[in-house]
Amino acid sequence: MTSGALVDEPLVLGIETSCDETGIGVVRGHTLLADAVASSVEEHARFGGVVPEVASRAHLEAMVPTIERACEESGIKLHDVDAIAVTSGPGLAGALLVGVAAAKALALGLDKPIYGVNHLASHVAVDQLQHGPLPEPCVAMLVSGGHSSLLKVTDITEGVDPMGATIDDAAGEAFDKVARLLGLGFPGGPVIDRTATSGSSIAIDFPRGLSSRRDLERHRFDFSFSGLKTAVARWIEAKERSGEPVPVADVAASFQEAVVDVLVRKALDAASSEGIEDIIIGGGVAANSRLRVLAEERATKLGIRVRVPRPGLCTDNGAMVAALGAEMVARGRTPSALDLPADSSQPITTVLV
Repeated sequence: MTSGALVDEPLVLGIETSCDETGIGVVRGHTLLADAVASSVEEHARFGGVVPEVASRAHLEAMVPTIERACEESGIKLHDVDAIAVTSGPGLAGALLVGVAAAKALALGLDKPIYGVNHLASHVAVDQLQHGPLPEPCVAMLVSGGHSSLLKVTDITEGVDPMGATIDDAAGEAFDKVARLLGLGFPGGPVIDRTATSGSSIAIDFPRGLSSRRDLERHRFDFSFSGLKTAVARWIEAKERSGEPVPVADVAASFQEAVVDVLVRKALDAASSEGIEDIIIGGGVAANSRLRVLAEERATKLGIRVRVPRPGLCTDNGAMVAALGAEMVARGRTPSALDLPADSSQPITTVLV
């Protein structure tokens, strides 16, 4: 098996199966050649959330066709690639196993190095495909269905330090639960974003979690959205008990504003505290239109630059894994062993297994 020799613009195939999307990406250096995704979200919608067993089965069925589609889209043959990159964690254990097993088979069959990379770090690295090399150091805020994290990134291939994280519900999880309360369906993020456009963000004063002076002393850069979700539920229940109609658009807009306000406030505070002038926002919730607008508005006033990938690169995809893998090859990082594990709780401090 070849080792991690330096390659200026490595051609890397990335495999992402941490949740319900089977993503295969092909990247040459910082250039995206293919981003093929097969989603099983519709199969989970009737359950109101992702069912791990259903996701794993969907990955098995979609893996080969999605790899073939990525190769066709990029115009490459599998033997052309310099390396295989795969999400080794965190994520759903069964889903991760499918991707890791596929990556091992490709690496062994093609005699190519394999890189088992961190899902969260990949969400940061994908920004390079749109905006060029990452500014280092930078603060990365990752917001998705399973994670809400603030990270200090000094070297995306090895130097990622956690600054804060959610202590209960992640932002994306809160969007899903509130969407269910409002009868808007699953997944909640996109539908609340759309619904909020016709509502008032100041109609209801929902709480901002971990924002009081006492909370900031202990949890300055941490997030909490469980209390907000409960507050929304109680507000809706009170309306229904009184026989009044629930103003769905106003609830959606006011809830969204409460989430986005806290996210942006804490990200800017984290950057300012470290004297860092660049923030990268990634993860599925980074596709939220209000988050993008508010982050840019507030950051500009502080002289801080904000980079957010286009919405298609924010959700889970193989391109982000290929992007981080390409960076590993370019910087000469040692590849993973063929017995690399799938680790559902892989910490962000472990960027490469």
